[in-house]
Amino acid sequence: MTRNGFLGEVKDAVTPRATLLVLGVIALQLLFIASYVGALHDPKAKDVPFGVVAPGTAAEQAVTRLDRLPGSPLDPRTVADEAAAREQIMNRDIDGALIVNPARTTDTLLVATGGGAVLATTLERYLTALESSQQRSLRTVDVAPASPDDFDGLSSFYVVVGWCVGGYLCASILAISTGARPANPRRAVIRLVVMALVAIVGGLGGAVIVGPILDALPGSVLALWGLGALVTFAVGAATLALQGVFGIVGIGLAILLVVIAGNPSAGGALPLPLLPPFWQAIGPALPPGAGTWVARSIAYFDGNDTTAALLVLSAWAAAGIAITLLAATLRKKRKDERLPTEAR
Repeated sequence: MTRNGFLGEVKDAVTPRATLLVLGVIALQLLFIASYVGALHDPKAKDVPFGVVAPGTAAEQAVTRLDRLPGSPLDPRTVADEAAAREQIMNRDIDGALIVNPARTTDTLLVATGGGAVLATTLERYLTALESSQQRSLRTVDVAPASPDDFDGLSSFYVVVGWCVGGYLCASILAISTGARPANPRRAVIRLVVMALVAIVGGLGGAVIVGPILDALPGSVLALWGLGALVTFAVGAATLALQGVFGIVGIGLAILLVVIAGNPSAGGALPLPLLPPFWQAIGPALPPGAGTWVARSIAYFDGNDTTAALLVLSAWAAAGIAITLLAATLRKKRKDERLPTEAR
């Protein structure tokens, strides 16, 4: 084969469009590595909401000592009593609390491994060191313990990741089966309806697997089903919207948002207070983070403090529907404008 013949084969096999897509894949690959390693390689507690219960001036003294810990790992505040501290932990207002008893040499640390075992362990490490420096000892009480079959409290994160994967994979298949952009509004509506049906089935399947089948997560199966359907549909609708606007590149953008940015910032492997500032900031605004927060609340915190996260997921779903339909409508309008009058 001649050199020109070989180069011709290369140009035929690797088109400019394919070259751009391969470069996009490489970029996603590098972003994946940077995001996951950047978020998870060096966990450090920063301003963890933390309560202190102590009589009189002992409370302010304890708050001052905790506030002056190197690196500012805690954001301490006084709490009226132990019952109030437990209530605030269950409401997810704080992540732990120290109950100081000046009459004894042992204080009590309240934690919630249901919100992330790594965070509970981190709090215990900080408070044990601090108490030792004061010649005091510490006992730990788990207010919202994770299920024995939920290792490190990760099951809520994994089931949400599964729902997210189902959402963007199903949407991608629906969109590329007959072209990357919806041909018309009717087809866009059909795809959204199919996506909703898939979300209902996938949400139920995930809830049953982590609940009755594996017994990994306690809490209401119906509530987890509803969450799973919302997460799956929100991700799917957003993916359809991105594909409607950007074509096949939209699949890569969906992966960028959900997998590369969303998963390491979700608070699953590392709870939010242990993540670097960037990931801590974006996590609650992305579907994996919002879904993980709600799943843990359902499982371990009596469903408390879910409104904001559910609104985030609903916003993704609503925006996905609106943009998908708008992109299809505008594309059809442009197509109609290009047709000769007699051909319309």
